[in-house]
Amino acid sequence: MTLLTVWAEDAPGEPELRTEEPSEIAAVLKEHGVRYEQWPLRDLPDESTNEEVLAAYQDRIDGVSKQEGYVMVDVVQMRPSDDPSWPELVRASREKFLDEHTHDDDEDRFFASGSGVFYLHVGGKVHAVFCESGDLLSVPGGTTHWFDMGTNPEYKAVRFFHDEDGWIGNFTGSGISKNFPTYDELAAGR
Repeated sequence: MTLLTVWAEDAPGEPELRTEEPSEIAAVLKEHGVRYEQWPLRDLPDESTNEEVLAAYQDRIDGVSKQEGYVMVDVVQMRPSDDPSWPELVRASREKFLDEHTHDDDEDRFFASGSGVFYLHVGGKVHAVFCESGDLLSVPGGTTHWFDMGTNPEYKAVRFFHDEDGWIGNFTGSGISKNFPTYDELAAGR
């Protein structure tokens, strides 16, 4: 189940809100222009290709693309590997997203499987949205945030774009992300 945890930006040890209620999550996020939806899961093999993921959700993808004007959609997959370079790949990937940043474009992600945490820094608060299979999160362009996929990531996510360069991060230089519980800490506390 999706988990939303909200803290004051200067009080990472004292959550103001912690909920797994989808309607409450949607209402809190909507106050900041963030869309949260849960889609029915489609049956996919564990080793599904990107094309199979897109085909399984094509009707939903088409609806979001038409509504929001997206012209490009892809799938990103992360799953544990026995490859000796896996730990380094994970470390490098996590470092790219763990620092607070914005994007010029919206950041729409649908989790076909697995999980990840989007941390939204808005209105003097940090909102950690622990997304899981079936969750769609739409973060408006310009929203200050970071993303944590954990130290052993496993997910398949559909990404939506208005153009190829819209998702490039504009980093704030703030170290705030280091003050809040990580994906692994939030997962362990459930």
